[in-house]
Amino acid sequence: MFLKLFRRKADFSDADYLSEYRRTGNLAELGELYERHMDMVFAVCFKYLRDEDDAKDAVMQVFEQLIEELKISEVRNFKSWLHSVTRNHCLMQLRSKRVLVGDEGLFEHEAYETFVVQAPEADVALETQLSDLGDCLQTLAVEQRKSVELFYFQQLCYQQIAEQTGFALTKVKSYLQNGKRNLKLCMEGKQHG
Repeated sequence: MFLKLFRRKADFSDADYLSEYRRTGNLAELGELYERHMDMVFAVCFKYLRDEDDAKDAVMQVFEQLIEELKISEVRNFKSWLHSVTRNHCLMQLRSKRVLVGDEGLFEHEAYETFVVQAPEADVALETQLSDLGDCLQTLAVEQRKSVELFYFQQLCYQQIAEQTGFALTKVKSYLQNGKRNLKLCMEGKQHG
C-alpha cells in the first residue's frame, strides 16, 4: 500500500492534481503540483523583477494567490495559465512600486534618480495612473478582477474567458461590466482624493 501511494502520485498529471485539490482543498496536492512548475515561476519572476529576493517573495505570493483562484477558475492548461498568473502578478508588483522597467544600467548609481527627476510630467502622470489602476484592480472581487485582466491584458474574448475560468458566458459579461464600473469609480476616487 505504501509504495502504491507513491507510484500513484508519480503518475499524476497536472489535471489530476488540480482535480484532487478542487475536490479536497488539500494544500499538499496543490503544493506538489506547484513544485513541478516552481522553476518556471521563479524564472518569470526574476525576468520581470530583476532581484532574486523579490523573485523568491513573488514565488510564494503566486502560490498564495493560487489557493483561492484555483477554487473558482477552470484551468485547462495549468502551465500556461500559471505563466499568465505569474506574469500578471509581477506586472502588478512593478506598477505598485512605480518601477520603470528598462535598461539595467538605468538602475546603476544615480542614473535612476536622475531619470525619474527628469521624466516629463506626462510620464509621471501615466505612472501614477498605472499604480492607481493596480491598486484599484486589487479592490475588485476575484471574479471581476480575473475577467478584467483576461479581457484587457490578455485580450481574450468573452467565450475564451468563460472557457479558461469556467464562468458562465453571461457571468463573464456581468463581471466585466461591474468590474469596469468599479474600476472607474475607484480611479475617480483616487483622482479626487
